[in-house]
Amino acid sequence: MQFTTQVQPLLDSLSVVTRALASRPARPILDGVLIDAAGDAITLTCSDGSMTIESSVPAEIASEGQIVVPGRLLNDLIRRLPGGDVTFRLVGDSRLQVTCLSSRSSLTAQSAADYPEVPQMGNVLQVEATEADLRQMISGVVFSIATDESRQLLTGCLLEVLPNELRMVALDGFRLAMQVRPNENTLPAGKNKYRAVIPGRVMNELARVLPDEKDEKCVLTFDQSRVRVEFGTVRFSSVLLQGEYIDYDRIIPKNFATEALINRSEFIDAIDRASLMAREGRNNLVKLHVEAESLSIVSNADMGEVHEEMSCAMNGNPIDIAFNAKYLNDAIRNIDQDEIRFCFNSNVSPSVIKPREGENYLYLVLPVRTF
Repeated sequence: MQFTTQVQPLLDSLSVVTRALASRPARPILDGVLIDAAGDAITLTCSDGSMTIESSVPAEIASEGQIVVPGRLLNDLIRRLPGGDVTFRLVGDSRLQVTCLSSRSSLTAQSAADYPEVPQMGNVLQVEATEADLRQMISGVVFSIATDESRQLLTGCLLEVLPNELRMVALDGFRLAMQVRPNENTLPAGKNKYRAVIPGRVMNELARVLPDEKDEKCVLTFDQSRVRVEFGTVRFSSVLLQGEYIDYDRIIPKNFATEALINRSEFIDAIDRASLMAREGRNNLVKLHVEAESLSIVSNADMGEVHEEMSCAMNGNPIDIAFNAKYLNDAIRNIDQDEIRFCFNSNVSPSVIKPREGENYLYLVLPVRTF
């Protein structure tokens, strides 16, 4: 096997595919990147056994072949090359020589025959969305995915496909985030909704590498047990989490005793300052008092206290309520309107944060009992 390609496109692809490498791989060969040189491109593949990332890079192929080399080591090596063209040549069966200008290195190689094949997928459903929409949807919910493995379904993100919209939901038992985007979809015959639960790790990695291009499309393909996401030269594929996701709609209150309209940027700044002291306390707590035209935010710890005052427009009853400061920060930073609605029923029942206009984003958060 021998091929020549350019350093920067190769590095871009390696930076993406090596995100699939596990910190403790189940098999030693899964610590490597599979290089498949054929036609006019090389295909790079990394996998942790359940998630696989592939990416293609244009190349001049002198002789075709496949080989597996250490993934992170190759990524670090290419990152340090001077640029321009880089040539790879397999020497014997177990050494891959890498040459770039005056630099020459070699890596120990393993047979590609031992690398697991990427499972073939059927096509139960295929959905197209813009890269920007998909990235923004994931970023707006991914922080609410549970990390507690004892509730495995909640370690994933629910994707609902409806005829005219896409909906993503994540919840961890303390908060729920939901993103909705209009999108024309063709569902399987006889279906008015399709649901799939995608592992949280896949969603986190997608959020990091998806381009933010409003006009470029990405394609999501589902079968009974897997999902594949394709954009540009990149293909993500993963197993789906199996089981019935929580009926989240029953959790979301439909009516509220108190609603406050708040300037988003002022609220972010106030919560940021209050968080400085809240982090010094035992539970990262901020206390809110909402009344007719004002909102006060208080945080205290042994080291001191922060008290913030800002104006708001309130309908309903005054309320005193407390929240984990991080949970508030996560939500308000994912709203892109100038004003937000903060909706309450009592100081022990779930509250809802959403933009002033529209129904594209909703965040539900449980308050902290302070008595």
